[in-house]
Amino acid sequence: MQQRARIHAALGDPARLAIVDTLTLGDASPGEIARALDMPTNLVAHHVKVLDEAGLLERSRSEGDRRRTYLRLRPDVLAALVPPRLRDVARIVFVCTHNSARSQLAAALWAHRAAGIPAASAGTHPAARVNPRAVAVARRHGLVINATGTAHVGDVVTDADLVVAVCDNAHEDLTQGVRPRLHWSVPAPEDTDAAFEATFADLADRIDRLAPALQPTSAAPAQHPGADHD
Repeated sequence: MQQRARIHAALGDPARLAIVDTLTLGDASPGEIARALDMPTNLVAHHVKVLDEAGLLERSRSEGDRRRTYLRLRPDVLAALVPPRLRDVARIVFVCTHNSARSQLAAALWAHRAAGIPAASAGTHPAARVNPRAVAVARRHGLVINATGTAHVGDVVTDADLVVAVCDNAHEDLTQGVRPRLHWSVPAPEDTDAAFEATFADLADRIDRLAPALQPTSAAPAQHPGADHD
């Protein structure tokens, strides 16, 4: 965390960010950077020193003119700015209050967009059926939801699951017993097609951001009775 903070601090100056941009696709000497950015050489030297101390740069001596030094960006250090991945996730379970809309849509989206990790859904107070508008919006986007496939969180979630509460009530209900590791404050959609489309888009965006941060387990997880409630 401290190293990431140092990197962010080093990048928090427009001139230093411009130098990093210059080095993203190729190497350059400090003099070449100064000319490319129309920046005084002493100022380039100062910014290069800050970037170097943050671990963002490597220096190499020219094989031609041995007096010249080239700077190379370390992309692995930039990659470290991304938050650490959640490792060994066997299954993800989306939970809302009634398991009739948001959690169902999230699980269906996950199954469609994120390969490698199975998904399920559940509710803290499940309804008898899935909301017809949730079924309809899923169908419009090429997804299928079982209209009668609701389930209680106690019958689905295991200790090994990554639980994502997709509504505030479920998040707060789950403070006792099952504790979600993630919370998405997705508002309950009003009873209109437009509202359900907006909820679908919100969940799709969040899933696209979450999927790259998860590392599946190396072994295939055992099938759980609630695994098909998606």
